[in-house]
Amino acid sequence: MSTTPADTTVQAVLTDFDVTTGLSTTKAPLQRRLSAMADMYADQAAAAAQVAEDDVIVYEFFDMGVPATPGDVAYGTSITNPGKVGDEYYMTKGHFHEVLDTAEIYYCLSGRGYMLMENPEGDWQAAEFKPGQAVYVPRRYAHRSINISATEPLVTFFAFPGHAGHDYGTIETKGFRKLCVERDGRPEFVDNPRWQA
Repeated sequence: MSTTPADTTVQAVLTDFDVTTGLSTTKAPLQRRLSAMADMYADQAAAAAQVAEDDVIVYEFFDMGVPATPGDVAYGTSITNPGKVGDEYYMTKGHFHEVLDTAEIYYCLSGRGYMLMENPEGDWQAAEFKPGQAVYVPRRYAHRSINISATEPLVTFFAFPGHAGHDYGTIETKGFRKLCVERDGRPEFVDNPRWQA
């Protein structure tokens, strides 16, 4: 089968985002409020109390609208706000890719935090986010961004294969093996008592 130039023409995508805040003036963010994530935190009573007081935005992200097809690269920005539920830092929901053997890269634009990763076989890793530093998330690893600053948002730029897809359901059901909590003013990774094998 031959390919004509018309078959290979793909529309270029033009997007804007601020390289410090991650905000876009042309795209609407997808937002995750605490009420949508409350059952992901270990301290359920603290989560319920916070939601009742103020259902804050834990994080938001900008999907730049690239086709979800093989050969394309999806990208955007993610902004995780500062805060804690009990002693557990604010975090993104986290996900596997539906196409498990696809990787992702995150570049820290501002803030401080960690990328928590784990694969189905039980390995887990945590890589620190600092401005100007990139974290490569290997294929087969679920991943979650965690903001460890008390005052500053964690802002990252991400890119992954367009066809990778997102599997949030596995993490919603099982959780991550580890939690990132504050101990003596510093982040520490501990076993998740609610993790389900």
